[in-house]
Amino acid sequence: MTDKNMPPSAEHGEMPAALSRRAWVGVAAGAALLGAGGSWWVHRRTSDPADHALDALWAQTFTGPQGEAVAMEQFRGRKLVINFWATWCPPCVEELPMLNAFFTANQAKGWTVLGLAVDQLEPVQRFLKRQPLAFPVAVLGAQGLTVTQSLGNASGSLPYTAVLAADGGWVQRKLGKVNENDLAAWAALP
Repeated sequence: MTDKNMPPSAEHGEMPAALSRRAWVGVAAGAALLGAGGSWWVHRRTSDPADHALDALWAQTFTGPQGEAVAMEQFRGRKLVINFWATWCPPCVEELPMLNAFFTANQAKGWTVLGLAVDQLEPVQRFLKRQPLAFPVAVLGAQGLTVTQSLGNASGSLPYTAVLAADGGWVQRKLGKVNENDLAAWAALP
């Protein structure tokens, strides 16, 4: 049985050329829509912080791992890398040695790094005994999610890094593990 409307090649299971072109156009259109959707999704995960977010951050005082006060105001006027991390987050733990090396190499150039642990005090203390860090650390607990979200991390995922210039303006916000290229670019900033 043959369909008079079906091309002869379709009778044998072959796809007609016109249908093939239409299929490829459909695939390309679908890929473009997925790309646009992916771009929207990434934008939703890292959004522009509220205008008042930095003012609120500078007014904060957090608690360090030994119970000491870590006032954000002390970092104002310096180039600052703020890294949100947790002991239970493998990419966070992997990037900490790189951030520590960055801090050590660039501290004399006006850079500081601040690690804000979205974690509990005891795991942070145990971690720092095994792997001491040269830069200051504060323990925020669950409050850290609110702080990171106010700084543009809409999803609250970790690690999240915010980089500020000495004038307090945004340099970069990065969701995910930092890499050597990120650190080299930041170190090259005036």
